[in-house]
Amino acid sequence: MEFTHFNESGRAQMVEISDKDDTRRVAIARGHIKMKSETVKKICEGLIKKGDVLSVAQVGGIMAAKKTSDLIPMCHNILLTGSDIRFHIGEDEVQIEAEVKTVGKTGVEMEALMAVSIAALTIYDMCKSVDKEMKIGDIYLVKKTGGKSGEYIREE
Repeated sequence: MEFTHFNESGRAQMVEISDKDDTRRVAIARGHIKMKSETVKKICEGLIKKGDVLSVAQVGGIMAAKKTSDLIPMCHNILLTGSDIRFHIGEDEVQIEAEVKTVGKTGVEMEALMAVSIAALTIYDMCKSVDKEMKIGDIYLVKKTGGKSGEYIREE
């Protein structure tokens, strides 16, 4: 019986990272969720029936960062050394920023992007009873450090 290597036949293969050096790696991602100004006000006043929206979204984002490899097929399982989700409240939006850290052989960009995405989806879920027109958008990598490719900073 002959086995075909997936990468030679054009199929997916997880990238081999055993020869890479362990380095300190950090990734920061951002996104936002637009909503009615009344919805923002209810979030700030604690009037959403499901509870403290931003606290739950923060926990959801951190959990998502930890579970990224379970959901994105070719992501390596990474031991995170830190994860932080921050929010900026605007008149008609919540801006979300995730910072994820590790020391390892591969970066944490996907974990930061996943954290922002799930934090935004959590906000949507908690507020959908008062605002079904919310819109999640502009999720992107802001910065990454570490590894062979070095530092990346998005020019805005």
